[in-house]
Amino acid sequence: MIPEVNSHSNEMKQWYMEYRIHKNRPGLLGDIASLMGMLDINIVTINGVEDRTRGLLLQTNDEEKIELMGKMLKKVDNITITALRPPKLVDILAVRHGRYIERDSDDRKTFRFTRDELGLLVDFLGELFKRDGNRVVGLRGMPRVGKTESIIAGSVCSNKRWTFVSSTLLRQTVRSQLSEDEMTPNNVFIIDGIVSTLRSNEKHHALLQEIMAMPSTKVIEHPDIFIRESQYTYDHFDCIVELRNTPDEEITYETFTSGFDDY
Repeated sequence: MIPEVNSHSNEMKQWYMEYRIHKNRPGLLGDIASLMGMLDINIVTINGVEDRTRGLLLQTNDEEKIELMGKMLKKVDNITITALRPPKLVDILAVRHGRYIERDSDDRKTFRFTRDELGLLVDFLGELFKRDGNRVVGLRGMPRVGKTESIIAGSVCSNKRWTFVSSTLLRQTVRSQLSEDEMTPNNVFIIDGIVSTLRSNEKHHALLQEIMAMPSTKVIEHPDIFIRESQYTYDHFDCIVELRNTPDEEITYETFTSGFDDY
């Protein structure tokens, strides 16, 4: 739907436009780009998004021109405009990588990745981690699929430090206190939901509560166990990321939680 707006300012704003191609005739993209050029709308990035769909990041300081362009392109027989809006994170990444992130059709805050999409996942996490405030990200996946490595790489992309609060990667680390320079909102706190709930003490629990209340990013591996074994609920999570070796891999916990019940 084309937004009805009437504003002109010196502030440059970005827009995401996506169109589906019905007949890819020679010069089609050139004609569209020429129209944008005449309207003084800049093309920031352009890429094919999935099959026969093209996505563009646009920039202009006059929103009326976006509305006008949308109306004009509706008259072009060879294409159908499928999106024209201020860009969401998934739009920016779709243009950057040429593919959309898969989302759960019933639960829109669950995003799915496979191991061959690690570059896209790291970019997605990096953009999430750049945002300020209290953010909680859940990361589901079987052992050795690349969960922790993706979180660290995403932290590097967002220019933030990462701090392990609990982890199986580092010989089942359970921290009971953090140093002053670790307890900063600019850190990404990595929490293993199994270790923190099934193999922790009161000091660790108190530290966990303090970190969960901080205006910072927390990434919780195995969020389902974390929810099951703590006072936190699904509503505390801003989004859930699933990482699989293959698209049809089932994520189950029985195989790698049984050993923790002995503690």
